Amino acid sequence: MKKTTTQGMSLSEDAWRRLRRNRVAMASLITLAVISVLAFLTPLLPLQTPDSAQTSLQYAEPTASPLWLDTLNLDIETIKRTPQAVAELKSQLPALQKSFAKAALRQKDAEIEDTIQQPYRKLGYANLGWLSRTMVRMRYAVFGEKSLNSLCGRDVLGRDILSRVFWGARISLIVGLVATIVSLVIGVTYGAIAGYFGGWIDDAMMRLVDVMYSIPFIFVVIFLITILGEESVADELAYWGIDRITIFFLVVGAIYWLTMARVVRGQVISLKNELFVEAARSLGAGQTRIIFLHLMPNLLSVVLVYLTLTIPRVMLFEAFLSFLGLGVEPPDVSWGLLANEGIKVITPVKIYWWLILFPSLALGTTLMALNFLGDGVRDALDPRLRDE
Repeated sequence: MKKTTTQGMSLSEDAWRRLRRNRVAMASLITLAVISVLAFLTPLLPLQTPDSAQTSLQYAEPTASPLWLDTLNLDIETIKRTPQAVAELKSQLPALQKSFAKAALRQKDAEIEDTIQQPYRKLGYANLGWLSRTMVRMRYAVFGEKSLNSLCGRDVLGRDILSRVFWGARISLIVGLVATIVSLVIGVTYGAIAGYFGGWIDDAMMRLVDVMYSIPFIFVVIFLITILGEESVADELAYWGIDRITIFFLVVGAIYWLTMARVVRGQVISLKNELFVEAARSLGAGQTRIIFLHLMPNLLSVVLVYLTLTIPRVMLFEAFLSFLGLGVEPPDVSWGLLANEGIKVITPVKIYWWLILFPSLALGTTLMALNFLGDGVRDALDPRLRDE
């Protein structure tokens, strides 16, 4: 059976199917690019602050009348005085360091951070990095106090859902990307070493993978996050700049590398006896050089496909943990946390549909785009599929 394109060309069924998959993959890539750019530029957008509570507007339905509200009253004068106040506080740190007053040093660090964040927290922002703070000031310079009305409704505290969906995208996407990269670094390195050396080293390393596969990781993650979230442990980690989100990156990334290790091991076993490896070995290249400079570049297609397919799994896992109250903590916000807040208010009396619809739509669109993109990358890089 043949079909005709808009240019009048006749295509076979298989060719038409490949063309359709390519178009879907391209549309998915564009969708992900738009979502990522909007998430990155969220502090620049004229949105209400994500944690600004207005109890008088509790469960307000979506509205666009009026379209603009005057809600952002940024204290520029306080921000201008912040560098001087921070410099004065930092001048006290050397004396505390010399006295080894660890508790006082932590308190002073917290005071410095509070001084920096105070003008933004007062408006309803969570802790912002220097780039996000700069973007908020640029947003105020461009739009002033103007913010879009609650186009997606408000929650139990009167907070704008549209703003929280945009700010939640930043954490959800970063969690998915960073945790996946951590898993890739561990899995690719582990699998490449096991496959290249073979023998008892390969057997021992793969048996460890088999043992770890038998462990229910959801309980391991919950256990680790609970232990590391204990107050004294959390304070010690916070002193070194490690917050709960960072812990989540490392813990989730450290358990998603098993499949990647198996895939990479199989690929390395099939490549380690190829002529280019023998040539590198005959030129005196060491084992580390052969693994990381000769074998790993040939695994790029496998790594890219795994990357696009693992990010949605990690994002979904983050949403699940946040739904259970073990992931992102307020005042930070993620799509999973928004879904958790929405499910609490689904009652037989009244369903506040906007609390579920918009976060779920954002998460579902992103996950579908990532999966379609993964299929497209696989089709493009797999020679068996490419030659069909």
